[in-house]
Amino acid sequence: MNGRVVLERFPAGGPRGSWPAEEFARARRSEGQHAEVVMDLATDAFLVIVRECRERAAA
Repeated sequence: MNGRVVLERFPAGGPRGSWPAEEFARARRSEGQHAEVVMDLATDAFLVIVRECRERAAA
C-alpha cells in the first residue's frame, strides 16, 4: 500500500484555463479533507489524492 487514496481522476488535456482537478481538490479541502493534486505520468491524468496518516492506517 502506498499510503494514499485516489478520490478522483481528471484527464490532463482539459480546455485552456480550466483546472477541474484543482477545483475538485479545493472543494474537498473546504470540507476538511487534506486533498492534493498529483500527476500520474503513466496515464496522463491528474489525480486528487488524500494521503493516509500513519495513526489512521494503524487503527
